[in-house]
Amino acid sequence: MNSNDLIILNFEEIRRRSIKVWKAIPDHMLDWKPDENALTCADMIRHLLEGEFLYHQILLNRGSGALSNSTNPFEKKEFISVDDEIAFAYPYRLEFLNYIKSLTMYDLENVKIDRSDVGYVRTLGDMLLRIAYHESVHTGQLLDYMRTIGIDRPQIWD
Repeated sequence: MNSNDLIILNFEEIRRRSIKVWKAIPDHMLDWKPDENALTCADMIRHLLEGEFLYHQILLNRGSGALSNSTNPFEKKEFISVDDEIAFAYPYRLEFLNYIKSLTMYDLENVKIDRSDVGYVRTLGDMLLRIAYHESVHTGQLLDYMRTIGIDRPQIWD
């Protein structure tokens, strides 16, 4: 396995487990949030799917400046259901994974992504790991939401 294969495996495993969590949240609980300042369950799912699209734009353009120039297909889309969100995001997900497949070891180690607007500049490889970690953290938050609500949590440690 090469570096790209490992990175893609990591993204696929994280998403597989995220989807198990997302689908385990009853529809009537998708608007639940632990407090007024928190995201709802639905907002968190949208945040992750939209975030991956936005991160991809940042990577393609080597920095955060790309966000002001790109059209965000998630902006005006209403959250209908978990399945609908996954289906809507799927083509963007494929584009993102294909992008990763196209990268060289040189790209991963030497291409710099400028996020100085939020306090850092990192290599492309580092950014890919950060993007995956972002989804993992929020999936953990949703598991905590589910514990707080008192609903069954799926087994994701298979």
